[in-house]
Amino acid sequence: MTTSTTSTSFSAGAVVRAARPRQWIKNLLVLAAPALGGRIADLDVLVAACIAFAAFCCAASGIYFINDVRDIEEDRAHPTKRFRPIPAGEVSTKLAVVVGIGLLLAGLAVSLAANRELFAVVATYEAVSLVYCLALKDEPVIDIAIIASGFLLRAVAGGAAAEIELSQWFLLAASFGSLFMAAGKRYAEVTMTKPGDSSTRRSLSGYSASYLRFVWSVAAALVIMTYGLWAFEMKELSGTPWAAISIAPFVLAVLRYAVDVDAGRAGEPEEIALSDRVLQGLALIWLTLVAIAVYTN
Repeated sequence: MTTSTTSTSFSAGAVVRAARPRQWIKNLLVLAAPALGGRIADLDVLVAACIAFAAFCCAASGIYFINDVRDIEEDRAHPTKRFRPIPAGEVSTKLAVVVGIGLLLAGLAVSLAANRELFAVVATYEAVSLVYCLALKDEPVIDIAIIASGFLLRAVAGGAAAEIELSQWFLLAASFGSLFMAAGKRYAEVTMTKPGDSSTRRSLSGYSASYLRFVWSVAAALVIMTYGLWAFEMKELSGTPWAAISIAPFVLAVLRYAVDVDAGRAGEPEEIALSDRVLQGLALIWLTLVAIAVYTN
């Protein structure tokens, strides 16, 4: 195996790993709006949501390729990212750029299969993410905002694909939830590095652990508050208490995730979602209560 950035060797397995398929779990956020809107069982809506999922899988993986090429030297100094196929030299930078551009175009093409609204959301995601990768990645606060916008746009995409109007509380809860995860991600990175060390990410020099703790604490409080407002609104509309009852497992899930954030384990949110059995159990209880609240209305 070589670490040369100009290696022309090709490994299909390495290319697949560079696309980070494990991180596609984040794209399941496109199901949030159809599910909470009570329309996920509608075949047309489900197909539209699946198209949104596929579009974001292509778009996000395309960004990962471009990002890994841009960050190749920093990633080689990172304790875990240095094993990714591009910094490890398993995928050449030329091939990575070609595959990345191809996936970005594929994401746009797939989104058009739903409607122009989804195309606009995916195009916005790709444009913002490219600007982030190429120009704004090293700007403190701005980088967190852009990471959060990626989560938010996934949630918006489900509504756009299925042509579902999104409530103000849904958008606010999704926004603050996205900020919570983004700040937690940076907090994990800061706690893994020595004070003042920005060799793995230059923007980290602009953060302190206490500042990031403040950001994710505020975001956690606001996501709980806005979700509670949505739940009580649903309670009034449905005339049943299930939406209000769902606040309990939702709050516990946020607090459980906060344990991982506080321990510095939230650098990869999808890893927590796939490994934390207690968090999975709380999510299942929450989903069950929300389904009862939404689908028995």
